[in-house]
Amino acid sequence: MHHTIKIIIIDDDQTIIEALTEMLEIEGFQVESHLRADKAIASLNKQSSAVILSDVRMPKMDGLSLLARLQELDNELPVLLMSGHGDIPMAIEAMKEGAYDFLEKPLQPAQLINQLQRAAEKRHLVLENRKLKENIAAQTGLEALIIGESADIKNIRQHISSLAQANVDTIIYGETGCGKDVVARALHQFSLRNKGRFIAINCGGISESLIESELFGHEVGSFTGANKRHIGKIEAANGGTLFLDEIETMPLPVQIKLLRVLQERTIERVGSTTPIAVELTVIAASKDNLALLGEQGKFRKDLFYRLNVASLTISPLRDRPEDILPLFHHYACKASEHFSKPLPTMTPAYLDHLMQHPWPGNVRELKNAADRFVLGINETSLASIKREDDMNGSYEDRMEQFERHILGEGLRATNGQLNEAAELLDMSRKTLYRKMKKHQLDKQQFKSHEAIGQE
Repeated sequence: MHHTIKIIIIDDDQTIIEALTEMLEIEGFQVESHLRADKAIASLNKQSSAVILSDVRMPKMDGLSLLARLQELDNELPVLLMSGHGDIPMAIEAMKEGAYDFLEKPLQPAQLINQLQRAAEKRHLVLENRKLKENIAAQTGLEALIIGESADIKNIRQHISSLAQANVDTIIYGETGCGKDVVARALHQFSLRNKGRFIAINCGGISESLIESELFGHEVGSFTGANKRHIGKIEAANGGTLFLDEIETMPLPVQIKLLRVLQERTIERVGSTTPIAVELTVIAASKDNLALLGEQGKFRKDLFYRLNVASLTISPLRDRPEDILPLFHHYACKASEHFSKPLPTMTPAYLDHLMQHPWPGNVRELKNAADRFVLGINETSLASIKREDDMNGSYEDRMEQFERHILGEGLRATNGQLNEAAELLDMSRKTLYRKMKKHQLDKQQFKSHEAIGQE
């Protein structure tokens, strides 16, 4: 129960007020009482940490008019109405108009206390969520990009402010999904090069044969299939920032060429000997310790020293629990905008579930969880899938069925939009196609009727 939430009793009978006040104070509630509804309304505002417990039949203003006035003031303020038997039709009408609950007189103490506790919990969550939203809205600059309340994140924000001004080559360390790219973008955005381009390349996502041409560009005819000149990522980032993600996977021969670029600040396209001058800041990201890889001969030490003018480490989400709820709230708000769906209520049990989860996939996993939360896809577990023959069948069969079920949920939630479904299920579009083919799923069967007209 939240002791910060006050119970406001409105009843024109002083003896009822006294009896209720005594009972609720024994239960640990804070109580305020009013004999007149207008007086109670005057004491309330949108920020009130309060739950209203009011009689339906009162001189000057009945329960319905009181409810209408309170709904105008704040439609998320819980109003519980007490009604004698004859007033039940009015109380039912009030429930339709948005009352939290009605209780028939004579009141059952256990039921009343239970309902008040639930209403107080709800009010507490509404006010907390509003506070979080206001904080996010009030945050300017860095706080809006690098979200979190932990000492680690505050420290990173401070580092970004000073590093961005210095425009130095930087290494960002952190586990997969920690948001190294977000930190890199912030370093660019707050730097003097922010008018230039931010060019990102994932060294792990490009084959060894292509990475050179991707980074340095090539001239026509420099290799089979090179039928037009290609400007590489380094040249494209001239005047801005080049972000090299998963640099630990960069092949050693390419590392030597990159080192030369960093030393001489010139590049040569593949198939050309003309040097092109480049001015840029290089930010590299790695999930492994590059100094250690250097010792093991898996990463060039000279390149490491060259890049390591400054470094930042983002700790995993499990080590900074204070960031879980602000981040979840941020991504849930974004998802509700993106999918044009209302933000569902976060129950205390759900918030607790978020706090208990170890988040092995870090912020990326949290963002996916926020997307699923807004779309109403429940976290599935193997056990929740019913089979006609009740879970007999081989491990493979059950896994197949589980996979099909998850694909179906993702496609249904996104109305068969493959790009969105792939993003939601955290897989490439290619993998999604392949798996849909395997399970003979057709995107048309997941389109809801209203969505078809909007395509």
